[in-house]
Amino acid sequence: MVRITDVEKGSHAFFAGINSGDILLSVNNNIINDVLDYRFYIMEPKLVLEIERNGRSLSFTIEKDEYDDIGLEFSTYLMDEKKRCRNNCIFCFIDQNPSGMRETVYFKDDDERLSFLHGNYVTLTNLKESDIERIIKMRISPINISVHTTNPSLRVMMMRNRFAGDCLTFIKMLDDGGIAINAQLVLCKGINDGLELENSLSDLVKLKNIESIALVPCGLTGHREGLYELTPFDKESASEVIDIACRFGDACLNERGIRLIYPSDEFFLTAKREIPEEEFYDGYPQLENGVGMIRNDITEFIECLENSNDLEYNRKITVATGFAAKEHLQHLADLATEKYKNLSVNIAPIRNDFFGGSVTVSGLVTGGDVIAQLKGSDIGDELLIPENMLRAQGDLFLDNVSVADVESALSVKVRVVPSGGYNLCDAMMGINE
Repeated sequence: MVRITDVEKGSHAFFAGINSGDILLSVNNNIINDVLDYRFYIMEPKLVLEIERNGRSLSFTIEKDEYDDIGLEFSTYLMDEKKRCRNNCIFCFIDQNPSGMRETVYFKDDDERLSFLHGNYVTLTNLKESDIERIIKMRISPINISVHTTNPSLRVMMMRNRFAGDCLTFIKMLDDGGIAINAQLVLCKGINDGLELENSLSDLVKLKNIESIALVPCGLTGHREGLYELTPFDKESASEVIDIACRFGDACLNERGIRLIYPSDEFFLTAKREIPEEEFYDGYPQLENGVGMIRNDITEFIECLENSNDLEYNRKITVATGFAAKEHLQHLADLATEKYKNLSVNIAPIRNDFFGGSVTVSGLVTGGDVIAQLKGSDIGDELLIPENMLRAQGDLFLDNVSVADVESALSVKVRVVPSGGYNLCDAMMGINE
């Protein structure tokens, strides 16, 4: 039962006579609780919507093409409250956030609906067996699962939730139900790596519908007072993770034709190993998880550079990034400046004083650190920043500093660069300014 906040003019619902303020009770006798129910049940070509209006129950019939939307809008995207995480993971990044950030940053979501709609990873600890049955019934696939380990007792310890081990049976239910699974293992040095990692991978590769497995190191900030003691991966331990992943990946490649298991770029950088070639990543199924992003950027950047027109004016820019991507971006900048002698590119790695610890990724660089470390430097015509430094709306850094604040403080134009090598190449060239 959800309230309709708006009806799109000219839509099926508009012509059927449904109004803003009506309450949607059911579709074809199926009660509507949230966005998954709604999206699933409105796919039918003939719909009977049960509506409550001013205390009266009314029925409206809509006939349409099978996959057409009907034009209803609701107060929240999920048509329900976002589910809060019930875990207290020993590696949770949100627990390591400093004070003074916007309120939404501290919210821990663990919502399976966001897995389907936005690709978020979920632990399954919020779900009951009936929820799993609903997912299978609706054929909502794939689902992205934060597995971390397939050892039930270790999963309970790592997630500090006594039900965390029981939830592993849900993975088997989803697999048996034909639901495609993308898995993520956030690895903690000395805890779920090594032999435990080998055991987890042995279990996961047996699933019929597993599509990809990403191995990601836990992020450790300088704000871990009172939290579980963890140490960052070093060159040796990161190399061990890569070796295990490649051994299992080679076996999967022989048996399935795809590698299936992919260490994140951060493991290769920490181990000081070459980033694999494009073929390693099987089409980049875990790109948004930082798996293969560097190789994808290189491939796209070189292709764009080879096809770009001459730069007809002198241009000087600075590219702000985290320390993890410094060498990668410097390589791309060198390629660009070698082709265009009138182009000057300064790669400016920003030390993460806000989070501290071992945080070196660009997505956690704050506006305050950018201002403090670039103040007084010769930035040039433009300052380029990757869009992952900003929230989804594209206006604020994690510390609530805005793009306009950075422009004002540094007296320079800031260009926000979408992800991908094509966009970075165009931005360096000043295309579409």
